[in-house]
Amino acid sequence: MSKGRILYVEDDLTLSFVTRDNLEMRGYSVDFCEDGITALEKIASQSYEICILDVMLPKMDGFTLARKIREFDEEIPIIFLTARSTREDKIFGLQQGGDDYITKPFSIEELVLKIEVFLKRSKIHLRQETKNMLIRFGHFSFSPDNLRLTSGGIHQYLTHREAVLLAFLLEHRNKVLRREDILNAVWGNDHFFSSRSMDVFISRLRKLLKSDPLVKIESVHNVGYRLIVADNPGDL
Repeated sequence: MSKGRILYVEDDLTLSFVTRDNLEMRGYSVDFCEDGITALEKIASQSYEICILDVMLPKMDGFTLARKIREFDEEIPIIFLTARSTREDKIFGLQQGGDDYITKPFSIEELVLKIEVFLKRSKIHLRQETKNMLIRFGHFSFSPDNLRLTSGGIHQYLTHREAVLLAFLLEHRNKVLRREDILNAVWGNDHFFSSRSMDVFISRLRKLLKSDPLVKIESVHNVGYRLIVADNPGDL
């Protein structure tokens, strides 16, 4: 039985052969593509547990491919492989939809460890006591089990990670939460790249909640975040 199905996109055939061979020896099923267009066609028609994308690809680069993947799949973990190693490059990759970044040359052990971490995180479930509740706050109602946020009869569907994050913030509404506490509860660690990913998810939630002036996710400098649910505007 396969440990997980991986989409691997790399135009260096020598590197790809060695990497695929090692991953398959460790029990993973690997679908390989040499260019971004072929990879997009595959992921649009098949399901995978994780995507490993080289950045410099023919026909469609890895960043563009990641953005297109995110248009129809918000949850699948994406790991970039690249020789570009500056912090700015890494942050840009996260902004395009990536979850992590491995700099070439890399060890197969490092790649396998990251794959295992992401596959484990993908099994995160909502807290059982929260899962079946309908949570009301401001003019919203939130059903974590259905990943649905409702306001004025209009339903918005969250990704699983967004729902877990919102449920955690609501559980501690009006309280200041440290970044590391949020990261450990929702991402399972407090690593740098998870931290950058959290900021992106917070930004998404702010957009979803902006229609209610009495609901606000506040940034607390050098500490973390606080979800404020106020009774009147003066409380914000």
